[in-house]
Amino acid sequence: MRIKTSVEGIRDQLISWRRDFHRYAESGFREIRTASLVAAYLEKLGYEVSAGKEVMKKEYRMGVPDVKILHSHKEWALQNGANKKWLEKVADGFTGVVGILHTHKPGPVIAYRFDMDALEIQEDLTEKHRPFREGFSSVNDGMMHACGHDGHTSIGLGLATLLQENKESLAGTIKLIFQPAEEGTRGAKSMVEAGIVDDTDYFIATHLGAGVALGEVVTGQTGFLATTKLDVVYRGKAAHAGGNPEKGRNALMAASSAVLGLYGIPRHSAGASRVNVGVLQAGSGRNVIPNQALLKIETRGATSEINEYMEEKAIAVMKGAAAMYQVDVDIEIVGSAKSGTPSPELVEVLAEIAEHSPYVKKVTRFSENPFGSEDATFFMERVQSKNGQATYMIIGTTLAAGHHHERFDYDEEVLSIAVDVLFRSAMTILSR
Repeated sequence: MRIKTSVEGIRDQLISWRRDFHRYAESGFREIRTASLVAAYLEKLGYEVSAGKEVMKKEYRMGVPDVKILHSHKEWALQNGANKKWLEKVADGFTGVVGILHTHKPGPVIAYRFDMDALEIQEDLTEKHRPFREGFSSVNDGMMHACGHDGHTSIGLGLATLLQENKESLAGTIKLIFQPAEEGTRGAKSMVEAGIVDDTDYFIATHLGAGVALGEVVTGQTGFLATTKLDVVYRGKAAHAGGNPEKGRNALMAASSAVLGLYGIPRHSAGASRVNVGVLQAGSGRNVIPNQALLKIETRGATSEINEYMEEKAIAVMKGAAAMYQVDVDIEIVGSAKSGTPSPELVEVLAEIAEHSPYVKKVTRFSENPFGSEDATFFMERVQSKNGQATYMIIGTTLAAGHHHERFDYDEEVLSIAVDVLFRSAMTILSR
């Protein structure tokens, strides 16, 4: 009951944070306002705070927006309430933040990951959509929290608050990881390669919703597909389509042949394998041989090994199409994630903890429902490779529309449920 009372005491603050982050939605590597406010609040609480290049390796970031876009958004963030002290540290695509709470008593290291980014989706601005109706829809055109990361960030701040208030009851070290650019699986690897979980004994990532009912908690989500996101540019030579077609090098034909070849890749017998072409853009006029074409594709696999097979075959197809039409091709990896399997012992411990929460009506140990891809798997793999334990939890909630939908919204009661369960996990694991 004491824990529930503590959670109830910050309920309104959780909702206020969530609505503020929702209103000022920022997509991957542009979470400047969000990250600066997170860092400032953690610092105010007394956490040891690191941010930006301190917690991210530059060369492992993927799909970072153009520098002009980043600079423009920095100005937007400043005009819309970013914390000036932390602004420079989290600018230029280095929006990761880590808060560490030292209890100064011997014990394990436990890390929690919270992603912060919104999607590049135009939010529904009609009375049918509660955020618009109640005045907290996104003011940032073309960006929307359509997956719940506004809630994840708020949950992280709520957990930070309760941990600090109960520091004397804890032993060991707590790390709160606020990750940029989960969408497109672009941001986690840079933080992992910076070494921030190399000393971690327990790692927990969470997601709200995901088809799980309000009051249900899944302590071991499985079914992650490993993935690779690729941007492919073909560069040929323009020519008049009627007068001198033989002088051209047709980038559109190369790209089109690549698309057909990609869908012809044999599927893998060991498990699910996927390839998808989401974008094909090419050409400048009906009488011009196209000199440039862009493809945006992804591969996926039930395991990292299957995805590597799909990626290798896809790259071979794209290079083959370039050779066939005598054009150049540039292939850039702009996102990546591993497959992942939760640690059974941690899954069981968290299930027992969740069963004691007055908010939780049902606990599921392992869910094999397909989950797509998540770059928290980079954290999980690193921790497990160093003999630590890791898992991915789902905190259920009622959704107004599916994830990545323009009318996505959720029951904000999930914020209190998540903070309660995560706080109990820290209190249990770090008091043993």
